[in-house]
Amino acid sequence: MERDSDIVKRYYDTHAEEEWERLSGHSFEFSVTTAMMERHVGPGQKILDLGGGPGRYAIHFAKRGCDVTLVDLSEGNVDVALREAAKAGVSIRASAKNALDPSLLELGKGTFDHVFVMGPLYHLLAEADRETVVRHAIALLKPGGMIHVSFLLIFAGMIYYMKNDPEGILTDPQREPYLTDVTEGIPYAGEAFTQAFFIPPHEILPFMSRFALEPVSLFGQESILAPQEKNLLAASDAARAEWLRVALAVAERPDYLSYSEHAMYVGRRPVPDHDTNPDVEGALR
Repeated sequence: MERDSDIVKRYYDTHAEEEWERLSGHSFEFSVTTAMMERHVGPGQKILDLGGGPGRYAIHFAKRGCDVTLVDLSEGNVDVALREAAKAGVSIRASAKNALDPSLLELGKGTFDHVFVMGPLYHLLAEADRETVVRHAIALLKPGGMIHVSFLLIFAGMIYYMKNDPEGILTDPQREPYLTDVTEGIPYAGEAFTQAFFIPPHEILPFMSRFALEPVSLFGQESILAPQEKNLLAASDAARAEWLRVALAVAERPDYLSYSEHAMYVGRRPVPDHDTNPDVEGALR
């Protein structure tokens, strides 16, 4: 039987170019996310973009003077990231590796100012695997470093149907059990655009509270803009700028999270009271 990771890898190897272009068509997601992340990420800091895809965020922060390493499951994504970094005139390190692989820690335990986990938790269907990736990310952080974890929200598929394909709710072969899980308010793990995990917003903080992290922020990566994205992108520059300003002002409001398709948790690895070097298992409370 084919492993989920092989299915996901094949999807992104085949769709790396489309994934690079995706954020061009969903510019609010990129604008909100980068603006919120820039509150914490400064020039010269060392970043690991774990599951960084074709490099949109890696390249953005490399342009801002950060030292960026990208790791992704898909060789296709890595190739696009290196190509686009060269076109942008910035240097990043990039390699293909599974975020579950313990050899990931050879990148340097306790050496990164920031670890981005913006993709792996979308595709790991087993909870134990999602925990492993977060433990790896925390182990790679310096004490005081910050983890930025993205989640695919349970209502994202519904927003997609309403926005792009209203008839799809009748015809999509994967609509069940997804619709059942939406109506019951529980996570969905299974077939979607590829193997995917969708989480209700209220389950993010309980999941992340399992780890030795100081919570900093939880925000919707599209804020309130995802359901009306097409209309808003067609508006004037001034109107789009004003909608983005409002979106940033309310992005952390928990009662608005279901307007987003993605959410990001930001947490800080505590600075120990004593000179210790906890191993990866110490990332769990």
